[in-house]
Amino acid sequence: MPAPTPPAEIDLSATLVRELLADQHPDLAELPLELLANGWDNVLFRLGDELVVRLPRRALAAALVEHEQTWLPLLAPLLPLPIPAPTHIGEPGFGYPWRWSVVPYLPGEIAARAGFEPPAAAATALGEFLRALHQPAPPEAPANPFRGVPLAQRDDAFRLRASDLSGLVDVDGVTRVWAAALARPASSGPAVWLHGDLHPANLLVRDGALAAVIDFGDLTAGDPATDLSVAWMAFSPDDRAVFRIAYGDAGDDTWTRARGWACGLALAFLAHSSDNPLMAAIGGRTLDAVLADDSP
Repeated sequence: MPAPTPPAEIDLSATLVRELLADQHPDLAELPLELLANGWDNVLFRLGDELVVRLPRRALAAALVEHEQTWLPLLAPLLPLPIPAPTHIGEPGFGYPWRWSVVPYLPGEIAARAGFEPPAAAATALGEFLRALHQPAPPEAPANPFRGVPLAQRDDAFRLRASDLSGLVDVDGVTRVWAAALARPASSGPAVWLHGDLHPANLLVRDGALAAVIDFGDLTAGDPATDLSVAWMAFSPDDRAVFRIAYGDAGDDTWTRARGWACGLALAFLAHSSDNPLMAAIGGRTLDAVLADDSP
């Protein structure tokens, strides 16, 4: 059965954030501060009109924030859409144990709520964004055992989630999709930079257009199929074709693996969102799209 969002390991209040800012970035400490979002890994506070404070809420996320701090300032100038590259770095203090960031506030509404209009333009923009991002990464790029790896390494987790969700999903159907993806050769090209968690809640929309890509906590290097799974999360079959053209044909093996990744990630969203209807809805829509698509 579905499980809830992982619990926070530390309480984060506006008072604590204000103390951290006053101590480490006093030039920002007097700006208005309010809670913006509380996610799986991080708590976000709006800081004034132009900034956001991003703080890990559990130990697992602490290293991910450090990856963003190291790499996003280097990647941002290479990409055709804004990303939240940190402008200020925070250190532990006042009982808070991890590093944290101040990042630009990128205006817009998440695509999971707003949708795209016209969607074909967004499919083109996202395909071009991923083509720019998916460049060979250096050996010291962050490792991630859950994203970018050969699908065979995720087989046990997939089958466990499919079993746990039995009765809620078409287990035979998702197993066939997964088996088709596993049957394709693993990626043989260089490990490329990956967003790692590219779904409609991490895409911002303004006036119907794709405006920014956020939340690079799972930034890593590996198989581009991981990120290309967003094609089934965000677009109709016709717009997936537009997305594929904009990205550049990576070959049928890659796109079949991408469909497998979409299937596996949909189960993950469903398995861990009993208290998060937004992510559960993304998982359900993605699974429907995957199962309806016989020729990725």
